[in-house]
Amino acid sequence: MDAFPAYVPLAGRTVVIAGGGDAAEAKARLFAGSPANVLRVQGPAAFQAEIYRGAALAFVASDDDSFIMAAVAAARAAHVPVNVTDRPELCDFTTPAVIDRGEVVAAVGTGGASPMLATLLRAEIEARIPLGAGRVAALFRRHQAAVRAALPDLHRRRAFLRSVLQGDAADAAMAGDMELASRSLLEALATDRRAEGIIQFVSGHGPADLLTLRASRALAAADLLAADADADAGVLALARRDARRLNAIDATPDQLITLARDGQRVARVATTLQASELETLRASGVAVEVLASIQV
Repeated sequence: MDAFPAYVPLAGRTVVIAGGGDAAEAKARLFAGSPANVLRVQGPAAFQAEIYRGAALAFVASDDDSFIMAAVAAARAAHVPVNVTDRPELCDFTTPAVIDRGEVVAAVGTGGASPMLATLLRAEIEARIPLGAGRVAALFRRHQAAVRAALPDLHRRRAFLRSVLQGDAADAAMAGDMELASRSLLEALATDRRAEGIIQFVSGHGPADLLTLRASRALAAADLLAADADADAGVLALARRDARRLNAIDATPDQLITLARDGQRVARVATTLQASELETLRASGVAVEVLASIQV
């Protein structure tokens, strides 16, 4: 990863766009409908550090090198990160191709190397993200505090939110009925019961693109990842980065059983599976699935 993607909150923040022309208009369109205060400046005013003071971001768009250098110097004097159109060597950050679904925002960046490639990839991804996805995120934000209070255990909270994503509340939000969505979510929260955990075995041989969709989803949903030392790195990369990690030596059958009984989803990424381990897990009564061919 050559550049770290990050999201900058815009509510109550100022974004400065210095310069004019089509490039400056394109930058301004990025913030259409956002809660940011967009400040447009041209001419000598763009050379004053005070103009940028307290801004979240600054953009400079001009064909005039002297204008660019003076505006960049002013923004940096105010300690504001700056982006210069078509001049990646002068940028503190680059702008990705953005997919905007309100509270759901996806971005594809190439570090300024190929904006056209980023645009093409954005079009493919955009077609896969429903228009109502932002409303589902807004629903979760509205009730975030209530869900956290009712379900302080992280794995239980994740299990509940996974179920909501596949239930009536999410369907109502997708359709635009936010009041029905809220009622459905709160009813589900009031009747929530501890979810049953599961241990899912996924082949660690790789390559990752040979995994079944079910195996990929198991990795993405896992609360804990227990992997053999020689497991393929591409397979492991499909797991959530915030999932807990255990190596296979520490992930004893007894420990995995305890985690599953606590309601956690465990992805056991194995290149070789001992028949005795599988028998012990199944004999415990916890749910166990073998999702891909693993040498036993």
